[in-house]
Amino acid sequence: MMTIALTGSSGFVGSYLNKYFSSKNYKIILIDRADFKDESLLRKKVLDSDIVINLVGANIMRRWTDAYKKEMYHSRIDNTKKIVQAINANTKKQLLISTSAIGIYSDDIVNDENSYKYGDTFLTSICKDWEMEAKKANARVVICRFGVVLGDGGALNKMLLPFKLGLGGKIASGKQSFTFIHILDLARAQEFLIKHKSLDGVFNFCAPYPITNLIFTKVLAHTLKRPAFLPVPGMLLKLIFGDGSDILIGGQHVYPKRLLENNFKFNFETIEGALKNLLTK
Repeated sequence: MMTIALTGSSGFVGSYLNKYFSSKNYKIILIDRADFKDESLLRKKVLDSDIVINLVGANIMRRWTDAYKKEMYHSRIDNTKKIVQAINANTKKQLLISTSAIGIYSDDIVNDENSYKYGDTFLTSICKDWEMEAKKANARVVICRFGVVLGDGGALNKMLLPFKLGLGGKIASGKQSFTFIHILDLARAQEFLIKHKSLDGVFNFCAPYPITNLIFTKVLAHTLKRPAFLPVPGMLLKLIFGDGSDILIGGQHVYPKRLLENNFKFNFETIEGALKNLLTK
């Protein structure tokens, strides 16, 4: 039985991965926030594991005040640094699966893992520094650049109420890319990378058919059998989220080239399939 040390287990993705890998007979060691303040305990938990899945970080779906931007940054970079130090303190052969986001990329081209045209946003700077810290580990390192994760919770849940009330609509122009991944495919892709021990480096965690926000809006409304005719103005989002509105108004068109090249098979390649699975049970 392989052992996974999991950070961020109280979050949307982390709680799902905890259940998923437990069901696959992995032993799970949870690393919580308090453990990052106890170096010896953190090192023991990391040493006792074969794999570290690092999801640590403050929620990005909040208003980005200057103080909260500092929390977003330091909760990721500082705690990842501590994870890497714990890995490097032992000689055990380990795998570090560390999180990043497709927000690292520019939003004006089609991006795969060979793309080095990065954005110039605050989220880009977080992702670049986050990945840099993870790559310092003396281990096999996999970086997972997440698209919008769709599942029972997270971003999708925040969108459902207005749509169910018939008050849904496109965000700003609706022309921005919407690159997504079903949470089951996210978990399956991580398990795939655990098992394929020759693979390392950056992987885009997103379905192979990204769409626009307008198409997402239409498919979500159709799946829920509700109208969607009330667009959300970009200025309103700026008032609510501050700089955080960039992740809603903008969007990166991203392709999972490396997963596909290595023969990973998505269960949910299209937005129609993903939303049907999640919303019509």
